[in-house]
Amino acid sequence: MKRSLGIAVISVLIPVFFLAQPAAGQTPAAQTSAAESKGPLFAGLWNDTAWQSSAPKERMFFPSDMFWGWVQADLAPPHNEIDPNLCSAEVTQNGGINDPCSMFARYMLSSLVEFRPFGRGPLRRFMVFGAQAFLFGKNLPKTLYTWSPDAIGVEHSWGAGIYLDKGFEFRITQHFLFDRLGARDMNLGGADLGPNGPWGRYFAVGVRKSFGTRRW
Repeated sequence: MKRSLGIAVISVLIPVFFLAQPAAGQTPAAQTSAAESKGPLFAGLWNDTAWQSSAPKERMFFPSDMFWGWVQADLAPPHNEIDPNLCSAEVTQNGGINDPCSMFARYMLSSLVEFRPFGRGPLRRFMVFGAQAFLFGKNLPKTLYTWSPDAIGVEHSWGAGIYLDKGFEFRITQHFLFDRLGARDMNLGGADLGPNGPWGRYFAVGVRKSFGTRRW
């Protein structure tokens, strides 16, 4: 899988790198005209000066704006627990209040980090990202509600992307199985639904369209 992901990333970078280079002897006006003839979505890839000028003083590797992301902490009040789909909600048919499969979360700590290692040139548009969500708690629907911070596990994924133009971005994403932590990393009886958890494992290729402007 790692080898296939590496091939996918390289296959995306190589054509974008060469397509972004101006033809020999072309003037800036000719480059812009050629870019427009390719269509509005990819115009920025051929118009080299249009997007390089946005960061003229940045160093080539590890620029000052190479990281972007967020961290979020969530609290789910009683009777509204976060369900990662690891345990059956029918606890009355299993172990009741003492059922060991109590992986319904009270707390969630999530984050997303995007890393753009190049400050100039065509690869300025390239980035890799990672996203994760840690779950904590010990609860059973309609049976047991606690404020316990017992670790449940982590859902995580990573991928790579290249910004195209007009808010469009090409992305590849690898999502992994839910990883249980601590004493929960085992089968917890009849209510245990198995290892998949939310979304399970997948690999996807997609296009993201962003729009609008943040107020801050």
